[in-house]
Amino acid sequence: MTGTLYIVGTPIGNLGDLSPRALETLKAVDFIAAEDTRVTLKLLNHFEIRKPLISYFEHNRREKGEAIAERLRAGESCALVTDAGMPAISDPGEDLVDLCHSRGILVCVVPGPTAFASALALSGLPVGRFTFEGFLSMNKPSRRAHLQSLQKETRTMVFYEAPHKLMRTLGDLFEAFGDRKIALVREITKIHEEVIRTTLKHALTIYDEDHPPKGEFVLVVTGKEEAKESVSPEEAVARARALLESGLAPSAAAKQAAKETGFKKGDLYQALLNEGEQT
Repeated sequence: MTGTLYIVGTPIGNLGDLSPRALETLKAVDFIAAEDTRVTLKLLNHFEIRKPLISYFEHNRREKGEAIAERLRAGESCALVTDAGMPAISDPGEDLVDLCHSRGILVCVVPGPTAFASALALSGLPVGRFTFEGFLSMNKPSRRAHLQSLQKETRTMVFYEAPHKLMRTLGDLFEAFGDRKIALVREITKIHEEVIRTTLKHALTIYDEDHPPKGEFVLVVTGKEEAKESVSPEEAVARARALLESGLAPSAAAKQAAKETGFKKGDLYQALLNEGEQT
């Protein structure tokens, strides 16, 4: 009988975020595959866990992936962890999960903290629909092509970035998208957790040599605004009336119609009241 690969989410800063189930899993598996064994060892030592560690990262993923899969096929169980957050998201663990699925090895997930989801929640920007873009390539043609492909993206976009690359990335985002709204979220769950809500243009002025960026960043950038179809005042009032008849209160109907048509809520609300007085 084959073993199981457990994808285990670990804290992104505050060790108190390690879930009871994650703790139980780390104690129960036969070995742990870690992005950086030194980082994971600190986590294990904090919770007094003693388990064999195997290094699994970008530059050894093919060789070590095969070795891990063989041990799993032999009946051992393994916890896959990254330095912080959920493995296999913008992370070489993706390849190991794919390999295990292709070999018929059971894969289970033990959910944990995720930087991009936490940053979206903290941003206060429209996040009903979003696209996760991870790290931009350092290869200039690939980077340029990636950003060009997103110029018409209307969903909120999420990027990861290291502090020493932040200014270049902000400049490239401004060049590609213009002056969009952005939330710079850093040090999530740590003592110096910070959210800076600004625009791409202003973000370029926040840091300098005397005040360099520090900590890992998640960048939440608004998408391109969808052009509103040109409608007449009569059509806008008709839309508000339809919303009113569907059950919305006059104020809510006017607000929704204003959002859809670009007309002022107050004008539409007054038109609804005037119609009511005439009936």
